[in-house]
Amino acid sequence: MRIHFDEKADALYLRLDDTPVVESRKVWSGIVFDLDAGSQVVGIEILDVRKRFPRSDPTAVRLDMA
Repeated sequence: MRIHFDEKADALYLRLDDTPVVESRKVWSGIVFDLDAGSQVVGIEILDVRKRFPRSDPTAVRLDMA
């Protein structure tokens, strides 16, 4: 998994694997799922991150795997 935060766009992108994206679907306001050919989610984009999570620092996002 790769995580990228675009400060200018205030968008967080979680790329779950390297499968090619064939379709993007808006699932909620400001939330977009990228899908592969089998309609499996391979990426998640979250817009307006600072507004949605005002107490967090999106530049310091880390992945905890237990």
